[in-house]
Amino acid sequence: MYDFDHGLFLALNFDGGPVMDRIMLAVSSTLLWLPLYGLIMWLVWRRYGWRSLLIFIVLMSAAIALSDMVSGIFKHNGVLGGLLPDFQPRWRPMFTPELEGLAVAPDSLVAIRRAAMPGDWAVHVPAGAVSGHYGTVSAHAATIVALAVLSVSVIRRRWFAWLMTACTLLICYSRIYLAKHFPMDLVWGALVGGLLGWGAWRIFRRFARYFADRRNCR
Repeated sequence: MYDFDHGLFLALNFDGGPVMDRIMLAVSSTLLWLPLYGLIMWLVWRRYGWRSLLIFIVLMSAAIALSDMVSGIFKHNGVLGGLLPDFQPRWRPMFTPELEGLAVAPDSLVAIRRAAMPGDWAVHVPAGAVSGHYGTVSAHAATIVALAVLSVSVIRRRWFAWLMTACTLLICYSRIYLAKHFPMDLVWGALVGGLLGWGAWRIFRRFARYFADRRNCR
């Protein structure tokens, strides 16, 4: 499995130049996606009203926060980082010596990456992307998938589903481009986010039905 994951990563990671580097760094940031959050809020308000929007915001925030915390369990960071002390985290691609054919410890490669040493590297790591040590499970994949599953289930518009799918794939690919995650890191993150997003949707649906029943009883 690791051989396949390594090969797929190397096939997808490449040097797109300074402009591509900046674009992918922006895609992985939060600021770029604030208009998307605003669009989601507006669509939920338009379809369900203010009370349901408030419930949605609470559930969305909880799903995203839990996705991030559960992902942190496997990387030994965050609030729940100490739950699996015996679990061996997986190094980020940028810190995986096997990809470079180096017989060094990952910690040594960490120092090399942070020093930005020039060389004929197999893995492209944009300037500014070097951070953290471990990649499994991808918190970016978990949080965006949780948001996508919840918002698509609530809004129920085909064009919006396609938009969220495109945004999710773009964010996930940016993590490979930045050499922060292997493809399987993203798959595990998507599973975590998908389950939490689905759970949040189930709770929201109960509240939506309750508010609808109250309106019908008036």
